[in-house]
Amino acid sequence: MTEAQYALIRFQESGDSKARVGLLVESRVLPLDGDINSLIEHWDTTESQLDILAASAGEDTGLALADVEILAPVEPAQVLQTGANYRKHVIDLAAAHREPGEDEEEVRAKTAAMMDKRAGQGTPYFFIGLPTAIASATDDLTLPSYSKSHDWELELAAVIGKTAFRVTPEEALEYVFGYTMVNDITTREYVFRKDMPAIGSDWYRAKNAPGFLPAGPLLVPAKFFGDPQNVQVTLKLNGKAMQDESTQDMIFGVAKLVSEACQIMPLRPGDLVLTGSPAGNGQHWGRLLQDGDVMEGTITGLGTQLIRCRDEVQ
Repeated sequence: MTEAQYALIRFQESGDSKARVGLLVESRVLPLDGDINSLIEHWDTTESQLDILAASAGEDTGLALADVEILAPVEPAQVLQTGANYRKHVIDLAAAHREPGEDEEEVRAKTAAMMDKRAGQGTPYFFIGLPTAIASATDDLTLPSYSKSHDWELELAAVIGKTAFRVTPEEALEYVFGYTMVNDITTREYVFRKDMPAIGSDWYRAKNAPGFLPAGPLLVPAKFFGDPQNVQVTLKLNGKAMQDESTQDMIFGVAKLVSEACQIMPLRPGDLVLTGSPAGNGQHWGRLLQDGDVMEGTITGLGTQLIRCRDEVQ
């Protein structure tokens, strides 16, 4: 028998405020017991049961996907985020911020050489996000009134499957349960503290407002996802492609990121490791998020996010 492919979701039924976990097989939702993190943590025993359940699903099994409200598929206790991890993106940034009189091609060539050296000898740059910023793949995004510099950064996110602490890159993917999609919304003017330049970036203020981490809609087990270093990350703003890049452009791949992230602290089942965002954010285009904008995000095999932006009402 051919193995039926499936994804995991979290959802609510109409008129019910209780969040549930579901097995998504084509367009049918099969409700499951327990919460998403327990399912992930006990995957050794639940995987075979879900495989059988998915294989037996028919056209009328469970609930219709169109009849439920999709929630964020994850409930992480910890969110690790990665900065400057796409080669082309970093080169574009260096060229855009070159000193007066510097030749653009020379800056690009110099930065490319630096990134190649960093990939071989360096370590990833991490910062911590807050789980309270998680939202669903269809929730409206409220643009906080304190700034007009909110920006998009679509990213592949690895979801940890079992406790990982100081594992090697060769071991790391064994600790990844699966993958989801996250748009790392950023308030650009808050990234660097002008009043405290010696300290540098302020990721707390820049990235953790409510709804600034829309996630999902799907959590796809690793066995169905394939090679995380060969998927396409695409974000469209009002129908126009702004980001469209392969994860092949990552400086550090998922295995290296997970390994390095757990050298300092243990990663737990359900935790997220965001892998960085490719070139094409709003700062690059000189066009930041506005009231009425619609962001459509896709990553190969992970469904579609559709986020409408709304100015905060004061």
